[in-house]
Amino acid sequence: MPAAEFPLPDVGEGLTEAEIVQWRVAIGDEIAVDQVLVEIETAKSLVELPSPFAGTVTGLLVSEGDTVEVGKPIIRVDSDAQVSSGAAQPGGTAPVTDSVPASPDVQATPPAAAAAPAPVAQAPAAPAPAQQAPRAAATPAPAAAPAPAAAAAPAASQPEHAAPAQPVADHATVVGTDESSGAVLVGYGSATTSPSRRKPGARRAAALAAEASRASSADAVAAAEAAADPGEDSISQAVGEQGSRPRKAVVSGIVLAKPPIRKLAKDLDVDLAEVVPTGLAGEVTRDDVIRHAKQAGVFRNIETPEWGDVRRETIPVKGVRKAIAKAMTTSKFTAPHVSLFVDVDATRTMEFVKRLKSSPTFAGVKVSPLLVFAKAVIWAVRRNRSVNSTWTDQEIIVHHFVNLGIAAATPRGLIVPNIKDAQDMSLFELAKALEDLTLTARDGKTTPQQMADGTVTITNIGVFGMDTGTPILNPGEVAIVAMGTIKPKPWVVDGEVRSRMVTTIGASFDHRVVDGDVASRFVHDIASVLEEPALLLD
Repeated sequence: MPAAEFPLPDVGEGLTEAEIVQWRVAIGDEIAVDQVLVEIETAKSLVELPSPFAGTVTGLLVSEGDTVEVGKPIIRVDSDAQVSSGAAQPGGTAPVTDSVPASPDVQATPPAAAAAPAPVAQAPAAPAPAQQAPRAAATPAPAAAPAPAAAAAPAASQPEHAAPAQPVADHATVVGTDESSGAVLVGYGSATTSPSRRKPGARRAAALAAEASRASSADAVAAAEAAADPGEDSISQAVGEQGSRPRKAVVSGIVLAKPPIRKLAKDLDVDLAEVVPTGLAGEVTRDDVIRHAKQAGVFRNIETPEWGDVRRETIPVKGVRKAIAKAMTTSKFTAPHVSLFVDVDATRTMEFVKRLKSSPTFAGVKVSPLLVFAKAVIWAVRRNRSVNSTWTDQEIIVHHFVNLGIAAATPRGLIVPNIKDAQDMSLFELAKALEDLTLTARDGKTTPQQMADGTVTITNIGVFGMDTGTPILNPGEVAIVAMGTIKPKPWVVDGEVRSRMVTTIGASFDHRVVDGDVASRFVHDIASVLEEPALLLD
């Protein structure tokens, strides 16, 4: 296979386009199967695309910031240019060939091409000053384990210059041929059915290795190992001999930071190379950027910005913002909304949260009033099943499970990931799920699957100091509940006015499904749990 072009796949249901956010490889790089090629932004989330084949990158067909339609080729890889592992080794030792099974749709390198293998990068004892190591040595592709038959065969039985079959991801398929260039188009299924089979630590290691692809081999491998398995040696290396984080989050000139952190730094005019990192393996975190911005006095400019010479600013409507506009417009002008509000004495909820925070069972897990609120909504759904439904033109589908959506404000905009089967979770399990969901959304790593199939949604506008609001339904759902800020207010208790911790609940419903009496009972049940969390024992 002389060349292969990788078309943009549909990583979510019905995806038609995506924006190229950041390339993780460059022309000339040697890539391995499942190595992260590029990070894209869909209408729902940031997604890392792994490579379905190995070889040498010969072309990046689209630029960062471009919006690309699904099916359009985005990268070209020449598999014939991959360095042969069967070439002679330094010192006259016998060559060792790793046998990797090829995809049935892709043929191994023909003998004619194998007769002239690419030279293997060697490490001379004293290189000349002008000598530069080939790029292949910077990020060596991991070799797969040899098959039993190949391992048992003697080295002499191997052809002298035989090139190994080019590894192709087992979930990759040949989808066609480009008529103009003759390149083979290779792709894979959606993220739902064909994710990378690597463990999260290994995938993060691959991402770090790819990010440092222009760096030296030693630095790239060290960063990757630290992310994949933070053992004592790796942690000690990351922390440093003096017990402090490295002064700069740089691996051979590459700053380690996620795309949302890079965008934040750009917005605040912060040089990431000057930021003191506190993340694992020297990665810059959001708090690191904000702390550096405060020390540099950047926030003063944000608080009192200058108008400048530009009278108008144009912001393209794309990605998450485009998806939000479409979803909210469809929901508002399709479902007839009705809203209800009620004030709640949440004093006992605040006392309950305080006890949970001091409990050893909840040590290490974030506990907030949102946890009790979420549990209250699940409890109320069980008593009022019709609020957990989906309307179609032919029928009403009542769900006997709760995929609890959480409206989350992220640097990319508003998204609504959901906790699957929340009705089966204990209070501790729900607290852990809420924390994981929040961190994933904040890092911009929420997947399309995490935002699909929600049944009912909650939103916490109290974190912004708001008392209440009229939330718009998440498309496909018939109920959404908002919790306002919890603060001291005068409240009548046993005929006396006392200071109590009071919040306001606001809820919106699809009036085609939920009648006023059901909506009222549902909101009343939520309020009852916030007033007396002991009801959760029911």
